[in-house]
Amino acid sequence: MQPSTAPKSRAKRLSDAISPIWFVPLLALLIGLWMVIHAITQTGPIITLSIQSAEGIQAGTEIRARSVKVGEVNRVELSDDAHSVFIKARLNPEYEHLLGQNARFWVVKPRIGPEGISGLSTVLSGTYIELLPDMTEDEPIKTFDVLDQPPIALADANGLRIGLDSDSASSLSVGDPVIFKGYTVGRVESSTFDPKERKIHYDIYIFHEYRDLITQNTHFWLTSGVNFTLTSEGFKAGIGSLETLVSGGVTFEVTDGVDPGPTVAENTRFRLYNDEDDAKQGSYNQYIEYVVMVDDSVRGLIEGAPVEYRGLRIGTVTALPWHIKSLSDNNQQGFRIPVLIRIEPQRLQPVVTDDDLRNTRQRLDAMIKHGLRASLVTGNMLTGALFVDLSVVDKPSPYQPQLYDGKPVFPSQPGGFSQITGKVSTLLDNLNSLQLGSVVGNLNTTLKNTSDMTEQLTRTVKGLNDVMASPTFQQLPADIQQSIRSLRNTMDGFSQQSPTYRELQGTITQLNQLLRNAQPAVRKISDKPNALIFDGGNAKDPQPKAHP
Repeated sequence: MQPSTAPKSRAKRLSDAISPIWFVPLLALLIGLWMVIHAITQTGPIITLSIQSAEGIQAGTEIRARSVKVGEVNRVELSDDAHSVFIKARLNPEYEHLLGQNARFWVVKPRIGPEGISGLSTVLSGTYIELLPDMTEDEPIKTFDVLDQPPIALADANGLRIGLDSDSASSLSVGDPVIFKGYTVGRVESSTFDPKERKIHYDIYIFHEYRDLITQNTHFWLTSGVNFTLTSEGFKAGIGSLETLVSGGVTFEVTDGVDPGPTVAENTRFRLYNDEDDAKQGSYNQYIEYVVMVDDSVRGLIEGAPVEYRGLRIGTVTALPWHIKSLSDNNQQGFRIPVLIRIEPQRLQPVVTDDDLRNTRQRLDAMIKHGLRASLVTGNMLTGALFVDLSVVDKPSPYQPQLYDGKPVFPSQPGGFSQITGKVSTLLDNLNSLQLGSVVGNLNTTLKNTSDMTEQLTRTVKGLNDVMASPTFQQLPADIQQSIRSLRNTMDGFSQQSPTYRELQGTITQLNQLLRNAQPAVRKISDKPNALIFDGGNAKDPQPKAHP
């Protein structure tokens, strides 16, 4: 018997069925799985970058962070609506943690901006995409918008970011400087236009070492390279730095004498004024409003014109005209023009309380009762600019307190130029009423009669001389002889050879000539009253020519 032969035979057949060659596919499968797992764990994330134009970008373009390669572009494709370009790029896996919410991408290429020329190194090396890392997120972000300009500061910088709101037509560009006393202390980061509010919103960044300069009472205004202004005070010109001359910028300051206040928090918003004068005007938040009813012409008076008292500016014209409501009245004499003004006590003392404002109003009311009146005065003869002058007049018009559209009315009187014009018109009317032609005719008649009378006196004197030379005269009494001699001496004083006659004749001749010369002047002034101030002649320009 052979009992152990069958089991051994089965074991041999099993060992023959499991051949070592079967371990090769299994090993390949394990290696493949390892390679897949390794590829998944060692390959960085795919990100999508949206950009308006792919100029200079192609597959293989590097993505760098601080000049270190952190990835590259895989492909560039057009969006479905063809309005933008999508860039598919892969980052190295060890840099995946840099893709936080505040990470920024932009294209590095040669640029000319407010800070100078940048990106010249790409002329030789080629364009690349720069990454500004952000490591604040646990999960990486996979979609980003590429910035048009490099960011002003790092996302985690310790500077101060604030906002400015402007309704001006002037605009700022990204990168324009923020200036304090001539030093650049920040930059404009972004600008957007809100069509609903019709305002421009700017985000600016203040460098860390200057962030404490921004306080509650800080005022910002636009700075251009060259600024020209014509006001009632004359001609003003301002020239900024070379950088603002090219692009413009923002300047800020705290009004002199005003407490700066506490420092502001992040993202605090301020108003952006057009210029320094508007910014100072915005700091006068304690004021008293009046309406001046003007009878004169307001040509030359503009909003922002000063209100002065004895040469000292104490207020501002804020609206011209203000709420005209007389157009529907049946007034054939026309209507007065309402001008809204502000009396600003802060121009005289920086800190004004409510009690100070109330006391100022009471003082003004008392001065109005004693003859304080408002009038339009020419501040600049070249530009014709006007301002509102407050002065005490000798014979004020009767004053009765009244309101115009809810505002107290400040009594007014005609301006100085209007008074001069009225006096000149009165003078011309008087001259016209003199009838100089008849006066000249009467003087000529008087002169002729005087000449005839003088000739008669001469003949009379000659007759007296003949009488006095006759023998009969010698027989007359002495008193009669003396009387005749006195009469002859008197008549000699009116003879044509006498000084009295010559002086009288000269005076009448000069007066006659004066009246003749006055006739054209009076006629010219009557036709054009301002000829007393401005010469109406149009002199021809001299023509250059060679001397013979």
